[in-house]
Amino acid sequence: MKIAFIGLGIMGRPMALNLLRGGHELIVWARRAESMRPLLDVGAQAADSPAAAATDADLVISMVADAPDVEEVMLGAKGVVDALPLRDADAAPLVAVDMSTIAPAAARSIAARLGERGIAFLDAPVSGGEVGAIAGSLSIMVGGDVAAFARAQPALACLGSRVLHIGASGAGQVTKAANQILTGVGVLAVAEALNFAACSGVDAGRVREALLGGFAASRILENHGQRMLERKFAPGFKAWMHQKDLNIVLQSAHQLGVYTPLSAATAQLFNALVGNGQGDDDSIAVLKLLESLSGAAGAVGDAA
Repeated sequence: MKIAFIGLGIMGRPMALNLLRGGHELIVWARRAESMRPLLDVGAQAADSPAAAATDADLVISMVADAPDVEEVMLGAKGVVDALPLRDADAAPLVAVDMSTIAPAAARSIAARLGERGIAFLDAPVSGGEVGAIAGSLSIMVGGDVAAFARAQPALACLGSRVLHIGASGAGQVTKAANQILTGVGVLAVAEALNFAACSGVDAGRVREALLGGFAASRILENHGQRMLERKFAPGFKAWMHQKDLNIVLQSAHQLGVYTPLSAATAQLFNALVGNGQGDDDSIAVLKLLESLSGAAGAVGDAA
């Protein structure tokens, strides 16, 4: 399959590499030319715009920051829609898969506008972070047309170990929003628990070890809890991105009239973390915020 891949950041670059390893032909575009270099070195072709990348592609995949970026690369000047007059008249209709995290309403709007131009659009956000992107073990939650999903599935199988069609357009993003509620609240809960233990004069590492044997066990406690103990705050998943995702939850909940108190409280902590200049740290840096507010900087793990 010939795939156009748009967006080569922390997540996009390893995902694109996995498509190459899966035997797909790859055309790449990114705003920064240097982001494309690692892909070009292993066999990808470069394009000078999303439209150029999509011209001969069977499938377009985007992995960018937020809804305005998706709109720009899909519907803007030199966006994917501008490839349509240049495509072979006998080519199958183009399928566009956006794997960014955006609001469900935005996904539905983009799908409708692309559909008017004959492009099937799937919203297919992911969970698993940089580690999952590198390993090809992401969880991929997909909304959109079932036939378009079937066409995209061979490519998505190179990127994720769990690829599930959820429902109509926007359903993938609703699922991802639910995921971000659980992970955001979970990261904050683990940070709060470990900080509480450390401030009580108890070894937070031993507390974590004990909790992993009971009903409090979770992948967040196992993975992120260990990173908190080791004070490894380099991103994986940047705090400002989790802030953005929780804002999507709150905006969507407001539109629906749904009460989301834990999401609201967690979003406030991430707002404070970003406002404190730590938005480019991993989201587990919320631990440092709790430690600071408790007057116990560096209490958890090795402060060195």
